[in-house]
Amino acid sequence: MGRITDTVKFLLILNVLFFIGTQFTGGVAERLFALYYFENPSFQYWQPFTSMFMHANFFHILFNMYALWAFGSPLELRWGQKKFLFFYFSAGLGSALVYTLVNYYQVHSVMDALLAGGWSEGEVMSYLSGGNGGSQAVLDTVSMDQINAMFNTYNGVALGASGAVYGVLVAFGLMFPTVELMLMFLPVPIKAKYFIPGIILLDLIFGITGAQTGIAHFAHIGGAIFGFLMAWYWRKNSFDNHRWN
Repeated sequence: MGRITDTVKFLLILNVLFFIGTQFTGGVAERLFALYYFENPSFQYWQPFTSMFMHANFFHILFNMYALWAFGSPLELRWGQKKFLFFYFSAGLGSALVYTLVNYYQVHSVMDALLAGGWSEGEVMSYLSGGNGGSQAVLDTVSMDQINAMFNTYNGVALGASGAVYGVLVAFGLMFPTVELMLMFLPVPIKAKYFIPGIILLDLIFGITGAQTGIAHFAHIGGAIFGFLMAWYWRKNSFDNHRWN
């Protein structure tokens, strides 16, 4: 975790430029480039890619870019520029895919319950668009918390490089498992092979229980899954850098 490599530097600059640009566009950039649920009318096909360069606030981009520098540069030195860039964007797109699939399940499980409870498809779509929906009698079978969660998932956005960064974290843990990491919130060093699975497990717990809202935990999990599969396959098959550079 020393010098910054060229591709990581390029990604850092691109993320910072996007972040600065969004400060002058109001909500326009978010509506265009953040990732909407794919059945929402605001969804655009480029959003799974562009959402990787969008960040909610200064600390969001700070932590993501720090992790990209600290864990991405050693991987780029080991793999080379093209291979690392392919890995980074594949993990980010894989993150968006898993996040979208989980959202689809969450939205449609509640939607099916509403339809079974007497709402029409038109009433469901009216509610998702900000209307009143159907009869309140449906609350006998579907809780208001579930209905609100469906609404928030359908209309919410995901943004940030976290999914791609989680792929980088997992790959770092596979490539350099015994490297000791010094963390601000822990007074003692901890090896990568313990720390990285630990934070992924926390994301899984928070994602399943909903205990920590406002964070796309399953996007993190998706990036970690795709990152693990790629890094494990490359390590197993010993892909050399000359195949990419």
